[in-house]
Amino acid sequence: MNAVDATFLRAATPDDAEGIAMVRIDSWRKTYHDIMPDDYLDNMEVEDSMQLWHRVLSAPSSRTSVFVAELDGDVVGFAAGKMLDEPKFGLDAELAAIYLIPDLQRAGIGSRLVTMVAQAQQAQGAHGLLTWVISENRIARQFFEKRQAELLIEQAYQWDGIDLLEVGYGWRDLSLFSPH
Repeated sequence: MNAVDATFLRAATPDDAEGIAMVRIDSWRKTYHDIMPDDYLDNMEVEDSMQLWHRVLSAPSSRTSVFVAELDGDVVGFAAGKMLDEPKFGLDAELAAIYLIPDLQRAGIGSRLVTMVAQAQQAQGAHGLLTWVISENRIARQFFEKRQAELLIEQAYQWDGIDLLEVGYGWRDLSLFSPH
C-alpha cells in the first residue's frame, strides 16, 4: 500500500494542534522561501501556532470545520473552513487553510480535504466558498484553478507587516463537491 492509500482523513481534535502547527510551518517554510523574508519564516514557532490551533479546535463552534490527513499516526496535512460573518463576493464560507507536507502533494489528498471542508460548510448552510492565496504561490493557484475555482480578485495586503499580493478564488456552486 502506498502512502496516499494509507492516509486516513478525519475531523481534527484539540490533540491534533501540534501536528497541524508543524505541517503549517513546514509548508510555509518550503512554499514561501522565495516569497517571504527568510527571517520571518525562520522565526515561526510551533508553540505559537499550536496554541492558536488548540484554541480553534477546542472552541464550541458549529461555524468551523477542520480536517486532518493522518499517516502512520502523524498529521501530514489539514484543511480548515468557516462560515463568514458577512458574505464576500457573494460567498458565505471560507476555505481558511489547506496545507499538506510536500512529499504528499499532487496525490489527491488535498482535493479530498477541500471536498470535506466544502461538504461540512454546505451542511452548515453555505452556498459558496472563498479562499485566499499569496499571488506568487503558483502551485496553490494551479491547485484551485484545476478544481474549477473562479479567480475573483488580486489585491495588495499585509501579513505581519510584510507587503504581499493575494488572490481570491471562489466556488459559487458547492454541489461540485457533492458525492457523485
